[in-house]
Amino acid sequence: MDGLHLTADLSGCDPALALMREPAALAALCRDAVSACGLTAVAELFHAFAPAGSGITGVVLLAESHLAVHTWPELGAVTLDVYVCNYGGDNSDKARALMQRLTQAFGPARQSTHALTRGGTG
Repeated sequence: MDGLHLTADLSGCDPALALMREPAALAALCRDAVSACGLTAVAELFHAFAPAGSGITGVVLLAESHLAVHTWPELGAVTLDVYVCNYGGDNSDKARALMQRLTQAFGPARQSTHALTRGGTG
């Protein structure tokens, strides 16, 4: 169960970005980024809040663990959560690359990030 859990709180994002308001755009970004970083998507769910354009909660279930994204266009804010297990191989660099791709796509004015090493059971 050893793994790396990365989080990012983004602010100052452009609320007009399709990624902030359109589930299909956010899902496409997430799928493409997961694949480009060498991770394996096994399922996904993206939920748009009412009224239309109010924000999105999305998750991509990974064979390696998960990616979660939450947007608040009314605040210009996004939270990102990337967790990868390192069972059978170290996926930490892939997790970092995924977080970097997603962060860049939102173009935040400010960001706060954290990394937590999980497990430690060897």
